[in-house]
Amino acid sequence: MAKVSVVNMEGKEVGTIDLSDEIFGVEVNEHLVHLAVVQQLANNRQGTQKAKTRSEVSGGGRKPWRQKGTGHARQGSIRAPQWKGGGVVFAPVPRDYSFKINKKEKRAALKSALSSKVADQKLIVVDELKFDEIKTKRFAEVLKNIKADKALVVLNEKDDNVILSARNIPDAKTALTSTINVFDVMNAGTVVLTKAAVATIEEVYA
Repeated sequence: MAKVSVVNMEGKEVGTIDLSDEIFGVEVNEHLVHLAVVQQLANNRQGTQKAKTRSEVSGGGRKPWRQKGTGHARQGSIRAPQWKGGGVVFAPVPRDYSFKINKKEKRAALKSALSSKVADQKLIVVDELKFDEIKTKRFAEVLKNIKADKALVVLNEKDDNVILSARNIPDAKTALTSTINVFDVMNAGTVVLTKAAVATIEEVYA
């Protein structure tokens, strides 16, 4: 088991915690991590891109000039793709970009992502995150105290004071143990977990 220091909101070490090798110490499967990230980005695409083909552009019903004898190349419509204002060849149409991956693959990808952060010493465990009020400045101080840059802060349960305090910090993002995903973990410079969040993740993904 990997042993990680537990710090408080002031950045002082208050203990250690053993992380489960089943979740935080697995062999990193780069293919599954890549697949999970691509899937999430694809599922987030709106898929509303649209352009008109030659059959959808208005006008151009009449042949612009007769077939022979003009010295011009033959033309059937002024809305053909080679004309200005003409339709687009193989124009994009609205579509659904999403695809599915197996639940086991998704879980394995998340374990790989978390394990890579532990291996790179980019995972920090705090004993708790409790704010009496919504205070962005206080949240920024906590991140500075624990030396967390571009942090993904994972909470065990929803805490509006913490979530709203982090909302206006560009390099900070919050997530719950139920919403944590591979893209956010890999995109973060540092993953910050509360002790309660670690316990929940080990229970759910064991």
